[in-house]
Amino acid sequence: MSDDPAAPFDFGDHPDLTAFMAAADTGRRQDLTGFDPDYVDIVDYIVRCTHKIWEERAVGLIYTHYAHNATMHSSQGDLYGAEAVVRATLRRQAAFSDYRSYADDVIWTGNARDGFYTSHRIMTLGVNTGHTDFGPPTGRRIGRWVVADCRIRDNRIFEEWIVSDLGAELRQLGYDPLELARRSAPLRPRPAAESAQGLGQLAPQVLPLPDPGEPEPYVRALLHNLWNARMVNLVRERYAPGLLAWVPGGRQLYGPNDYAAFVLGLMAQFPDLALTVDHVCALGDAERGQRVAVRWTLQGTHDGPGPYGAPTGRRVFLIGVSHLWLRGGRVEREWTLFDEYALLRQLHAPALEDV
Repeated sequence: MSDDPAAPFDFGDHPDLTAFMAAADTGRRQDLTGFDPDYVDIVDYIVRCTHKIWEERAVGLIYTHYAHNATMHSSQGDLYGAEAVVRATLRRQAAFSDYRSYADDVIWTGNARDGFYTSHRIMTLGVNTGHTDFGPPTGRRIGRWVVADCRIRDNRIFEEWIVSDLGAELRQLGYDPLELARRSAPLRPRPAAESAQGLGQLAPQVLPLPDPGEPEPYVRALLHNLWNARMVNLVRERYAPGLLAWVPGGRQLYGPNDYAAFVLGLMAQFPDLALTVDHVCALGDAERGQRVAVRWTLQGTHDGPGPYGAPTGRRVFLIGVSHLWLRGGRVEREWTLFDEYALLRQLHAPALEDV
């Protein structure tokens, strides 16, 4: 914990919820005007309210921790209102016993006056002892990464982006996500958007990389050049030799070669893939390391071979989050997450006009 009484709680390498519980009601470490008095800073708020709702099962606290007109975004679609959050939470808790949500990190920005933005990385565990949307109980244990990006003011979340590794969970339950997608409910097609690649008529701009000491503009430029300008050589230059990365499907990648193969695999399946950075926030410094949270959207046309099935020619739109740990201008750790099942549904579910 920092010696600075105005500093937020220091997560450290291995956050322990007992430390957050012990900090409750010990006095504010940060201005949280409008928040419940037991929270000491914004990290404590987001970790412990998640614990109260999910592990203590105080589901009714959603009504005091979400705005009545809150909006929740995901690649599967949007939910509106605190009541929708309550219903989704009850269904999840009924489906999985021994449900645990382990906070892995919270990267945040903002203040009490203007509102906070938090990016909360969680590992969720549970045993499937109840019905899910996909079938009866399997008795299998699951573990999946989830990242929840939240905008918060006056003790209430008023906008949230949820990204979960549902594809990994479905495989752990014994399902084939591709077959489930083909049998899923029809999807309303999204309006077609012109490719950011300009259909090959214009070369994508390669941005100068800023000083890594300014992580927000640095990461924006790095991701643009890698994904949109197709400068895959940046993996070798800007990712550490000992890179460890977690990507959708519960997969771990080791080193730049594995990571470059992941990038090229997505580009091969979606040749006009375009990534738009929607929000960036960062903590730390260049000497100790910088933790950067990036929320992005990805669009592309399924026009190449790969594990997502034979090319369908369909457009996809995904919400994703990447958490990066930088040191010396190189990415040493990365957690990149998008919902593979949502992607498969966009590619293979029946279209409304075909039903």
